[in-house]
Amino acid sequence: MSADTEANAVPARPPEGLVMGKEGMAALVDVLVRRGFTVIGPTARDGAIVLAELRSADELPYGWGVELEAGRYRLRQRADGAAFANAAGPQSWKSFLHPARTREWSSDRVDGELVFTADEAAPPRYAFLGVRPCDLRAIAVQDRVLTGGTYRDACYEGRRSAALLIVVECTEPGATCFCVSMGTGPAAGPRHDLVMTEVAEKDAHRFWVRSGSEEGADILAELPARPADAETRGKARADVTAAADRMGRTMPEADLRELMAGTLDAPRWDDVAGRCLTCGNCTMVCPTCFCTTTEDVTDLTGDHAERWRLWDSCFDLDFSQLHGGPVRASARSRYRQWMTHKLGTWYDQFGSSGCVGCGRCIVWCPVGIDITEEAAALHDWTRAGATAAEPDGG
Repeated sequence: MSADTEANAVPARPPEGLVMGKEGMAALVDVLVRRGFTVIGPTARDGAIVLAELRSADELPYGWGVELEAGRYRLRQRADGAAFANAAGPQSWKSFLHPARTREWSSDRVDGELVFTADEAAPPRYAFLGVRPCDLRAIAVQDRVLTGGTYRDACYEGRRSAALLIVVECTEPGATCFCVSMGTGPAAGPRHDLVMTEVAEKDAHRFWVRSGSEEGADILAELPARPADAETRGKARADVTAAADRMGRTMPEADLRELMAGTLDAPRWDDVAGRCLTCGNCTMVCPTCFCTTTEDVTDLTGDHAERWRLWDSCFDLDFSQLHGGPVRASARSRYRQWMTHKLGTWYDQFGSSGCVGCGRCIVWCPVGIDITEEAAALHDWTRAGATAAEPDGG
């Protein structure tokens, strides 16, 4: 049973959780593999913290942190040996739940007739180890988008229902993080199977672990752990609270939905269009962007064909192509579409923001465009306009 079932409502579990050391983390990966999960978690590779299959806990990025800024990402070594003291990398769990390439069907010519075969492979059974609170919210957002309406995405739904979510609360925010502004962290929200907080003190490296589902409680019971002591709980909570005060970015204190709706004609859109390359990097790394297109391919004989679903981006000139040309031909209109949808009209469609404050779009933008800076500029423009309209002495 996964975290999004109703059975996680009131499972039996230790109310204050358990504490385990690094040997417990090693046992956790072993238990997950033994239960038939493919464990996906962070590891240091090719100059970044990436998400990949883990065969053992030794592959976790112990002792690696990151330096982030707009358009910049670098690994750095840490003295404390922490495994999870690094902000979001270039990937999100979207890569595994909503893959960039999915074959939908294939067809073959058999005795002069076309025979179609739907691609209905059993979904992989993933255990996601190290889900950040902002990414936990992103998964909830994609749940709403891809399975919450009349038309459900069967590929996503199968992968999501089989996934086990192990969340790690943030104690080390990056310079581009703004989850506090979006209400998505650094503490974990609901709908997980296990949640842990890392305390990486010298000679006392440990993890405070709590269960959020019956399956999570069963797994926790198999680990070498002891009842959580007050000192560890207090230190873990203090570290998470301190992280909330060290966010590298903030959104303006405004109703972002109203801000987006009221600034469609702001000159700031021309300013950002002069910098934006419309490359679509921001949509590729965003954990909630979900747009796709389809591509049909055939072999040289013409007897075999396949239809593939591929990630697409609203920054692509052909994305809004209609008869006669694209609806959004300018960089200004495409950037405005992305940002106003993410922060504004997403509410109208799905009842929440489409931004979780992970900061990936800032880091992986080649020219360092910062969504928080753009929102602040729009907010300043509206305030300047309101001030100018006030009567003397108002």
